[in-house]
Amino acid sequence: MARFPTWVGIALAGALSLSLAGCSSTGGKRAEDARKAAAAQGRAAVNTPRWTFAMITHSGDGDTFWDIVQSGAKQAAVKDNINFLYSHDDEAQQQAQLVDAAVDKKVDGIIVTLAKPDALKAAVARAEKAGIPVVTVNSGSAQSKAFGALTHVGQDETVAGQAVGEELTRRGKKRALCVLHEQGNVGHEQRCAGVAKTFAGKVENLYVNGTNMPDVQSAIEAKLQADKSVDAVVTLGAPYADTAVKAKADAGSKAEIDTFDLNAKVAAELRDGTLGFAVDQQPYLQGYQAVDLLWLYKYNGDVLGGGRPVLTGPQIVTKDQAAALEEYAKRGTR
Repeated sequence: MARFPTWVGIALAGALSLSLAGCSSTGGKRAEDARKAAAAQGRAAVNTPRWTFAMITHSGDGDTFWDIVQSGAKQAAVKDNINFLYSHDDEAQQQAQLVDAAVDKKVDGIIVTLAKPDALKAAVARAEKAGIPVVTVNSGSAQSKAFGALTHVGQDETVAGQAVGEELTRRGKKRALCVLHEQGNVGHEQRCAGVAKTFAGKVENLYVNGTNMPDVQSAIEAKLQADKSVDAVVTLGAPYADTAVKAKADAGSKAEIDTFDLNAKVAAELRDGTLGFAVDQQPYLQGYQAVDLLWLYKYNGDVLGGGRPVLTGPQIVTKDQAAALEEYAKRGTR
């Protein structure tokens, strides 16, 4: 009889020991999760110096795409203890002056878009001469390395266009309209050229004034009314997709509307079938990675890409994926 309590005691002690070990492990994981959560809610996750990074883009006023880029950049800046400055101008010379202003402020890193690379070349060279590391983002992947940037973060616009051409062919389309809303933007030209390269049908470029949505709608409507053979319209930015949908309705056209880029409206219209597909280049990731890469370079001399762009797209999004992405789009991260 005396031996039974002894074995019970041993078993209970072992169980208690395992239970305590399990609690310790779980507690450690919870503590780590709590630390990460705290960092995500506004406290830095590192103890490196409070460096200042400036992002200068070619965005026009009210372009929601760049709100998503900024959202990613700001989140990474919080995590990396970075003072983040943002400025933009859709006029290339003005954008170059903003880069010069950041150099004069002696910022610790610069993130810049090269939609019109020739106008930005001298400003980027000045930053390099001042010893300020530069990461290019979104546009200008072909010029990034030659200009002396550490790396480029974004999608290859030609590859993205080719993905669209292949998708249009798979859908059996015969005649596509590629709507360019910013003349002189090399990335836009590359997208439409990529579409033409892989599309089995014919592609026609339509240049519109992207700063005037009524004019954009009128131009697309007029083209659809004049040419009933157009069975696909490809816009190069999410805000223009809905405008193309309205133009299609007014023109009485049956053309499928497809678009580059994603926002909450595009996700909803993919889900209900108003749009055929979208090409997501993950702008949140572009902003986040650009800040993170500069921080890694300043902290540890790290450079990603091996001399090639760090690609964030393209990802073809259809009705099947739209519902899952709509939640992220609504919160401003897709």
